[in-house]
Amino acid sequence: MQGILLAIVLVLLVIGAVVLTMSGALWLPTLASNWGAIDNMLVITLIVTGIAFVVLNLILAYIVFRYRARDGQKAAFFAENHRLERNLILVTALGIIVMLGPGLFVYSEFIHPPQNALVIEVLGQQWRWSFRYPGTDGKLGRTDPKLFAQNAVGIDITDPVAQDDVVVHGPLHLPLNRPIIIKLRSKDVLHSFYVPEFRAKMDAVPGMVTRLWFTPTKTGTFDLLCAELCGTAHFQMRSKVIVESPEEFERWLQAQPTVAQTIKK
Repeated sequence: MQGILLAIVLVLLVIGAVVLTMSGALWLPTLASNWGAIDNMLVITLIVTGIAFVVLNLILAYIVFRYRARDGQKAAFFAENHRLERNLILVTALGIIVMLGPGLFVYSEFIHPPQNALVIEVLGQQWRWSFRYPGTDGKLGRTDPKLFAQNAVGIDITDPVAQDDVVVHGPLHLPLNRPIIIKLRSKDVLHSFYVPEFRAKMDAVPGMVTRLWFTPTKTGTFDLLCAELCGTAHFQMRSKVIVESPEEFERWLQAQPTVAQTIKK
């Protein structure tokens, strides 16, 4: 009787998982960047692993039901089955190739940003985000972790290139339909830059600079989250991202004070 109940539970588990997945209730929010390819990769992964989940659990349910304990039957032990093992290896290898093969092309695109991208620096610290934009020279000035004692974002104020940089502590303003390179730094522990609608995400690692890029394709206000457990107030480490027209973005940027105006030498 226990075997029959367990088999029924496994079948119901498969049916429930398929229905919940097909309903789209747990799917990602509406895409707002150029990274539709990441969505395609998620779909491919979901299909491959979903087929494996359904098939293996239904086989398991059949085995539990077919070979359940009954009076007068003895269990048989088979040490090995080379044919079964060979087929499982081939099927598993095929599934891995289908999942990972296309991802190599997406990853190649992910690590090669466009030449005309706007570079913005994002600094993570417990528990807030800070953002630095290049000024009229289009370049970001030097930074050094040793300078955090002198100013909150570790900028080398003696660097002439840094004088016209703009530092804000939120929200993050971005121009519509322009490629953005995010240079990530961390002041203390591991953080992770993640806007669900943009799909692309990257960790901010203390002592190094990491990068990601994307192109915002929809105007609006989005949540910027930290996707890495970074301490007791991790839940508070969030900000807003405002995607606006290029003209609105330029007006906003020009109205912000520069590093030279806000940080004393």
